[in-house]
Amino acid sequence: MKTTATTWLSREEIRALMTPSDLRGWLSLATTWGLIALAFVVLLFAGGHPLAWVVSVVILGGRQLALAILMHECSHGSLFATRALNEHVGKWLIAAPMWQRLGDYRRHHLMHHAHTSLEGDPDLGLVTPFPTTRWSLARKLLRDVTGLAFLRRTAAQLLMDAGVLTYSASTGQQRVVPRPSAAIMLRGLVVNTGPMLLTNFALWGGLAALGHGWLYLAWVLANATTFSLFLRIRSIAEHAVTEASDDPLRHTRTTEAGLLARLTVAPHHVNYHLEHHLLPTVPHYRLKRLHQLLWERGASAGATYARGYLEVLRLASSG
Repeated sequence: MKTTATTWLSREEIRALMTPSDLRGWLSLATTWGLIALAFVVLLFAGGHPLAWVVSVVILGGRQLALAILMHECSHGSLFATRALNEHVGKWLIAAPMWQRLGDYRRHHLMHHAHTSLEGDPDLGLVTPFPTTRWSLARKLLRDVTGLAFLRRTAAQLLMDAGVLTYSASTGQQRVVPRPSAAIMLRGLVVNTGPMLLTNFALWGGLAALGHGWLYLAWVLANATTFSLFLRIRSIAEHAVTEASDDPLRHTRTTEAGLLARLTVAPHHVNYHLEHHLLPTVPHYRLKRLHQLLWERGASAGATYARGYLEVLRLASSG
């Protein structure tokens, strides 16, 4: 039987948890971009020391994932209380810098919620390879940190933007038949790639105006390495090696996250993924409270739960 939040929570509690806040939304965005700025400052004041590059690229990769999570929040209309902020701030300050399309992502993601782990789930391709062998998982993670996954992602993104491939936020892109004309492909590239180019040019331009345009290289390097790595680990933790079921207690996993995990693979409470699937429009800044209420009232007894991301990786490589 499918579990619902009303098993443990009153309607009044659910209503309070689902209420977003513009102030909390702005705070989430400010802390994310603030840490991005800090990563550039660390690299600048260290004079480009190799260790500073490592620290900065780790921080930037984690905050790039944080922007992706905030886009996810905007897709549910739950980051801000004001709808226009979710749409316009979500597009220009959150999705576009990460080369994402908020509207298309929303349609994709809502299909994932409607069919999680079952036929029709557009994210099945992210979890069906697991469990796998340790060597296979190591190869996947190596492709992430060496930039090979980034090159594949970039090629697919260009083809999706041009309309040559169907859109997907995960896997399963299909060739569009018949192939679009050159004019349609050019228009698609302008409309879909344009916001990414504008926002990234603004980021580089801001750094260059301060006399340090070279710092933008750290943003690109992080996107090509640590972001890919953190993105994969996060997606494995959420649904890999869980049951194919219509019950969110069984098909979705919550994972404990310490400070390092929150800085890298689990920004903005994304580790409370089971709670998110129970109540998808609860803002991320209320998921911890939702988790506490559920666990206090006995939900943990039937929940899919991991005590850390290393445990998740062990499960994923147990094949």
